[in-house]
Amino acid sequence: MAIKFSAEPQNARILAVGAYRPARSVPNSELVDRIESTDEWIQQRTGIESRRFADADESLIDMATASSLQAISRAGLVPENIDAVIFATISYPYQAPSAATELLTRLNNSTAAAFDISAACAGFCYAVALANDMVRSRTATNVLVVGAEKLSDFTDLDDRATAFIFADGAGAVVIGPSQDVGIGPTVWGANSETRDAILLEPSYLEYKKHPGKTDLGWPNIAQQGQTVFRWAVYEIAPIALRALAAAGLTPETLDVFIPHQANDRIIDSLVKSMKLPDSVVVARDIRTSGNTSSASIPLAMDALLAERPDLHGKSALLVGFGAGLVYAGQVVELPPVPKNK
Repeated sequence: MAIKFSAEPQNARILAVGAYRPARSVPNSELVDRIESTDEWIQQRTGIESRRFADADESLIDMATASSLQAISRAGLVPENIDAVIFATISYPYQAPSAATELLTRLNNSTAAAFDISAACAGFCYAVALANDMVRSRTATNVLVVGAEKLSDFTDLDDRATAFIFADGAGAVVIGPSQDVGIGPTVWGANSETRDAILLEPSYLEYKKHPGKTDLGWPNIAQQGQTVFRWAVYEIAPIALRALAAAGLTPETLDVFIPHQANDRIIDSLVKSMKLPDSVVVARDIRTSGNTSSASIPLAMDALLAERPDLHGKSALLVGFGAGLVYAGQVVELPPVPKNK
C-alpha cells in the first residue's frame, strides 16, 4: 500500500526577526597589546572596529532566549505557537541534551520539536532551509530558527590569527505559512577536503585519553586565515549567483545582500565578483559586531531593518559559509513590519 501525504504543500516566509547583542562593546584597542597589533591593522585586514562580548555569567541560552522572544513577539505570536525549534550553534558547551531543548524550557513551551545543528557560519542558512521545508510540508506551522554563539568562550585572546575576529550574540527568525513564496530554493554543500582549515580543538575526548596532561589547552578556534579567505573569495560568489538564479532573480533585480559577516574584504570581493549594482543594499554589520558565526546573518538582518525600515518585505540573498568547509544560500523575502515592537 502506497504511503499518502494528505496535506497539500504551502508557501513559507520569514514572519519576523529578533536579535540580542551583549551590552559590552570591545574595541580593537582593548585587544591589540596582547597580540602586538594595532587597530589600523585589524581594520585593514577585516573591517572590524569593535565587537560584543557577553558577560561571564551571561550564557548562550540567555542570549538565544532574548532574541527568540523578540522575534516571536514581532510575529504577533506567543511561545506556545511555536511547533519546532532549530538551534544553530557551535558554542553550546554540552554534548547533550541540546541547546534547543534548554531554550524550550526558557520559553515555557516544553513540547515543541527541538534540535541543534552544527554547520558553523552557514548554520543559520541551513536552518532556514530545514524550517522552510517543514512549513511547506505542513510538518510544522511556526518554526523558530535561532543562530546564537558565545565564541568568546572559545577564543584565544593571545592568538594573533583569531583574537580579534570572533564575538558573541544571538539572532532568531520565525518562519511560518505565507500566501506567496517567501523563501527560495537553497543551494548548499561542502568542500570537506579542506575541513581542517577551521577547527575547534582539542576534542573533549583528548582530556579523557590523557588524564593529568597539562599542556592540552582549552578548546579554542584555530583558523588557516589565508586558506579560508581564498576559498570564500573564489568559491562563494558562484554559489551565491546559483542561489539567486534558483529564485528566478538576477543581480539587477535583487534588493538586499546579507552575507555571513566574516570579513569586510570578503564582502567587497563577493559584491565585485557577483557584479551587484549600487542599487543592492549590502549588510556590513561586521564592523561593530565582529564574526558571530551562526548568529551573524540574523544579527545583520535585524540591524539593516532597524536602519532601513523601507527594506521590510524586500528580496534578500542570504549566504553563509564557514567551518567544514560548508556553505548555503537562499533568497528570502525580508519580514514585514513587526506586529509588535
